[in-house]
Amino acid sequence: MYLNKRSIIVLALITLMAPATRAAVSPDQAAQLKSSLTPLGAEKAGNADGRIPAWSGGLTQAPAGYKGPGSHHVDPFAADQPLFTITKANLEQYKANLTPGQIALFNTYPDSFQMPVYPTRRSGSAPQWVYDNTFRNATTAKLVEGGNGFADAYGGTPFPIPQNGLEALWNHIARYRGSYVERRSAQAGVERNGAYSLVTSEDQLLFRFYDPKGSYEQLGNLLYYYMTFSTAPARLAGEGALVKETLDQVKEPRQAWGYSPGQRRVRRAPTLAYDTPIDESNGLRTADDTDMFNGAPDRYDWTLVGKKEIYIPYNNYRVTSPEVKYKDLLTPGHINPKYTRYELHRVWVVEGKLKPGARHIYSKRTLYLDEDSWGAAVVDQYDGRGELWRVSMAYLKNFYEQPLVWTALDTFHDLQSRRYSIQWLDNEEPGTTDFSKPMPSMDEFSPAALRRKASR
Repeated sequence: MYLNKRSIIVLALITLMAPATRAAVSPDQAAQLKSSLTPLGAEKAGNADGRIPAWSGGLTQAPAGYKGPGSHHVDPFAADQPLFTITKANLEQYKANLTPGQIALFNTYPDSFQMPVYPTRRSGSAPQWVYDNTFRNATTAKLVEGGNGFADAYGGTPFPIPQNGLEALWNHIARYRGSYVERRSAQAGVERNGAYSLVTSEDQLLFRFYDPKGSYEQLGNLLYYYMTFSTAPARLAGEGALVKETLDQVKEPRQAWGYSPGQRRVRRAPTLAYDTPIDESNGLRTADDTDMFNGAPDRYDWTLVGKKEIYIPYNNYRVTSPEVKYKDLLTPGHINPKYTRYELHRVWVVEGKLKPGARHIYSKRTLYLDEDSWGAAVVDQYDGRGELWRVSMAYLKNFYEQPLVWTALDTFHDLQSRRYSIQWLDNEEPGTTDFSKPMPSMDEFSPAALRRKASR
């Protein structure tokens, strides 16, 4: 792992100041966001050997052939060809740029797991108003007591120049994914032999933190609302759920409600946090595995390890192409490598170690955060014995109609059972992610609204 001069300074500061009293960076430091750093805090320059190019604004326009909001994406880099493919046979040559979890996937599936590596396209981008808010956040944002949230930040990356692991983690949790989005997708748990069953749903997310007309004074302790309705299979159709995602979940735990069409009633859901298993994943994903990591960070001690150059899933448009059917994509052990794309990118490495006396099925988790978007691309999770157990990967792409970088789909691998869970499949859906709908009021995300919408 390399540490550049800036990273060394950052890590030195960590030892001098406690997270609960961390101050925002100085105006002189923040000025880097308009010179040597990108507006979200990545290094603007390329790497030493030229394999990572300089950032020049990212992808900000849809390519020819894109049909508009809610339609499947056209691959803007369809003409690119792989530079090489990493396999078990040549693994030793590339280990320095892989995570332990990725290496474990090669060792677990030596005959089938591969990583086609393409030219690096630094397509990461966001709207100008997000950049403007991020610049302001740099000199105002601070962690709350205990690091279980942040204050004085709104509508942008909270800590574009992170000074500890918690700040970097919050950049992932609060990264830009639009203001309001409707998404149709499917998820599945894939068995060892490749068998799977799909659960399809329609989701609505209202990112209160990214209301362009809002402010941190108005935010309170609310990050976003999430509402979902199952559409298939028949036994689940009509079920609904609502989540109110709070910022400081130690102070105010997230609230959740469920709707049962059989009872035609909305009930308060039990605690949905930390290592609660998610039923739709066949138990392969915990509540805080979702989105690579979400929720309260308080059960772990988080360390900003530094930066590393890693082959991560990036610009993955083929994995959700309507030309690729689920039966061809969902293969035993992992998704079909021929539809995937990996690129060499710089990532922030953030390590969480379970606090003494705290309870969680993972004793350690290491997140690899894309420096251009703050989205976690890979997460390695360790069991109570300290052995690598699960590996999560987000197949990132730029939703250029916004623009923003988010996941095309997420995979959650259990190395011991050789099964995996997958989220956000939309290849066979008639429509997909749509950011164009008007931003609804918060009244549309209430238990009464859940019942009303589910009963239609």
